This record gives sequence, C-alpha cells and structure tokens, in this order.
Amino acid sequence: MTLSKQKHVEIWQRCLDYIQKSVPSKSFDTWFRPIVPIELTGKTLVIQVPSHFFYEWLEAHYLLLLKTSISQELGEGASLEYDIVVDNYAEKKQTMHYAPQVQVVAENTTYTTLGANQSPGKQVLNPYMLPGTKKEPIKSNLNPNYGFENYVEGDCNRLARSAGYAVAKNPGKTAFNPLLIYGGVGLGKTHLAQAIGIETKKHFPDKNVLFVSSEQFLSQYMQACKKDEKGQNKLNNFIHYYQMIDMLIVDDIQTWEQKTGIQQAFFQIFNFLHQNGKQIILTSDKAPIMMQGIEERLLSRFKWGLSADLQAPNMDTKISILQQKIRHDGIVIPKEVIEQLAFHVSSNIRELEGALISIIAQSSLNKKPITVELARQMIDRFVKNASKEVSIEYIIRVVCEYFKISIELIGSKTRKREVVQARHVVMHFAKKYTKHSLAQIGEKCGGRDHATVLHALRTVDNIQETDKEFRKHLENIEKNFLGLL
Repeated sequence: MTLSKQKHVEIWQRCLDYIQKSVPSKSFDTWFRPIVPIELTGKTLVIQVPSHFFYEWLEAHYLLLLKTSISQELGEGASLEYDIVVDNYAEKKQTMHYAPQVQVVAENTTYTTLGANQSPGKQVLNPYMLPGTKKEPIKSNLNPNYGFENYVEGDCNRLARSAGYAVAKNPGKTAFNPLLIYGGVGLGKTHLAQAIGIETKKHFPDKNVLFVSSEQFLSQYMQACKKDEKGQNKLNNFIHYYQMIDMLIVDDIQTWEQKTGIQQAFFQIFNFLHQNGKQIILTSDKAPIMMQGIEERLLSRFKWGLSADLQAPNMDTKISILQQKIRHDGIVIPKEVIEQLAFHVSSNIRELEGALISIIAQSSLNKKPITVELARQMIDRFVKNASKEVSIEYIIRVVCEYFKISIELIGSKTRKREVVQARHVVMHFAKKYTKHSLAQIGEKCGGRDHATVLHALRTVDNIQETDKEFRKHLENIEKNFLGLL
C-alpha cells in the first residue's frame, strides 16, 4: 500500500538533513540535491537519479551513508529503489538504453543492463564482418610516458580520472561507455585517454587497444573511399578493421564537425563495438552539447555513457604537477621557484611544463643557479599570459600555513575561534586581491553564502582598527603572497 503523497518527500528530506552533516557542501550539492523522491511503499523508498553513472557513483562512494540514513527513518528492512533517467533516443531496430529501474536492497545491489531488444547469449552480427577473418594483435599507438602514475589528480580532473581508472579495470562493462573526456587545450585530455589504454593493457594484455587521432582516422577513411583499378573502394575493410578493436580511443573528435561521411562510418563502428561490449573512449575540446555539425544520432550515442570535463588546475594542483615533473627528471628546484611558476603561469598545464623546461634549460646553458629571479625573467620572456591575480586557493594555503592549521578546516563547519579567524582572513584577502564575487568567495570557503562573507569582511575591518597584533598578522600574511607579484 502506497502511503500519502507527501510522506516520501518528508522521509527523504530527513535523510538529506542527516547526509548533509556528513559530506562536504559541494559533494552534497553535486550528488544529493539532484535526487528526487518518487514514492514510498512499505519500507521501500523510490528515488530518481539523473543517470546510470550517477547511480554507480552513489553506490561506490555513499552506499553506507544512504543505508544508514534510510534505516534511521524506516527501521530494519528498509530499502532503496532507484528510478534512473535515461536517454530514450533509439534507432529503428536499435534499443541501447538501460533498463529503467534498479533495485537496491539492504545488503546488496541487483540490476539489469540488457537493452530491450537484447537477450543473454544473443550474437549481434554485422554486415561488414568478413568470413574467415582472423583477429590479429594491433599496434596500440600508446605513449608509455602517459601512464596514470604521471597523471596528477586534483579537483580539476578527479571525476574523469576516477571514471577512466574504473574503465581500465573493467573495459566495456561499466556505465562509462562511451567515456567522453572534454576540456580546453593543454589540460591533459590526451594524457588521460592514453593512461586508460596503458592501464587496460596491463590488466588485459591480450585485448586490442588502439589510440588514434581524429586526423589519422579521417586520413584512413579518405584512403578507404578511393576506388582501385577495379572501381571498388576499401571502405568495408576500413570499417571491419575498427570493429576488431576491444578498446577504441579517438582523440579530438570535434574535428569531424561538418564531415558527414566519416560520421556515418564511425556510427557503424560505434554501434558494433558498443553492442558487443567493447570500450569506446573519445576526447574533445568541447562538450557534446556545444558540437556543431555532428549528426544528432551520433551525439545521442555520446550521451549513453559519461561526459567528463577537465577544468583548469588550481594552485595546489599546479604545484603538484611541477613537483612530480622535477622528481621524475631528478632535478632539485627551490620551493619558492615552484610557487613562482605555479602562481604566474596560466592554467594551461602544457604551458606550465614548458615554462619549467625553459628555466631548467636557461640555468644549464648559462651555468646559473635556479632562483626566483631567474624564474621571473623566464616567465616575462616566455609566458605571454602570466596572471597577476592571486588565486583564492593560494590565499587559503598561505593563511593556513601562517596560522598553522589544516587547509581542510577552512571549508569545514567547525566554529573553533582560530579557524573562524583564519577563514575571515581568507575572505578579506580574497575580496581585496581577486575578482571573485562574494558568493564565489563563500563557495571556495566551504559553501558559505554572500551574507556570511560580508559579515566576515566587516569583522576583519573592525578588529584591525582596534587590535594592533591582529593588524600585524594581516601585514605579515600579505607580504607572504605579494612577494611573488
């Protein structure tokens, strides 16, 4: 018997109140606010989630928290049932979406991922499969320097990296198929895509993994379309070759915009690989929704899996990238020089590494020590987009080092006096030295609203007018990061 219409909403709201106390505000907004309670039948609460990936992420990271919250509200034997929103776009004779409901009981999870027209053991045939063709090992075109061990994780890439690692351990068997990685120039799309291929070969050395640039793919397609002396082309052979791949990685697919012929060929390849449980990984400099001139039926298939973006790295991630690079090269560089580079160089990782190489080369050729002054000279000479704006992340780090507290405490809910003071100081300098709004500053400081930031600014102004020691602290902190300007 289904209970009153609002009962499920009330139950879920109390669950959210419990969950919100246990996770960071950004994680709560990302993974719990989009959930919609559907109904409550007995002790089973039905909740709607935006995608199958969303469901898998909840199960992988928040299963215990969900079980605890629902059990507190409904008692022993409580269970969750997921209603997953899917893309129902389907070609004639082609249904690829997941089954619409997934049931999760108290101790384990059961779900079905067969499409509506598929059945266990059913062999999907392809008209381009040539009889007697033997599956041969294929050269992967993977760069061994692009492994996961060389790919620094940060807030800017954590989702894409986690999904990529999951794919490498279980290619073609996760909800991340296809996996589309997108982001601006120099943010590590190619590196991550290759890292997935390399990791897959470690776990499954017999699988055919192929990395190909969109330009190479296009060139091969055009050659296949040319007619030979008998008036025939090799397009079928081209398509069949790619259908033999277990993991196909195509780099920079946005270059196929307005090219209908190659899109039609890839559409056939995509369908065959996906239906046969093969993994597809794509990279692009833009999200699928921003692609112009790509057929709708192909864009729809890109949305079947996960589209994960790579964002610009923050100050701490840039420092970690530089530290990883110099450790790999066996070079010793002063901490101040690393901070100088991370502070001034733009958010492009490729440019960041290029600036480091320039400094090392200049030091070696001229037999000069690597100093902050040398770093400044190289930045002015080689980096066109050097930024003079202090990042909020850098301000947080400097303030926390000064007050000797953990960086994580700035975004926490603690009301300890020393932490609140440090948080207020961060907000003070963020308002003074960045272009961020009060709401953006508050978000960086643990999801506080603009009113909280405004209160912090007034508090700092009032205290420094009457407290000489506090004013001295502000001056010392300001010197610490202004010294890099």
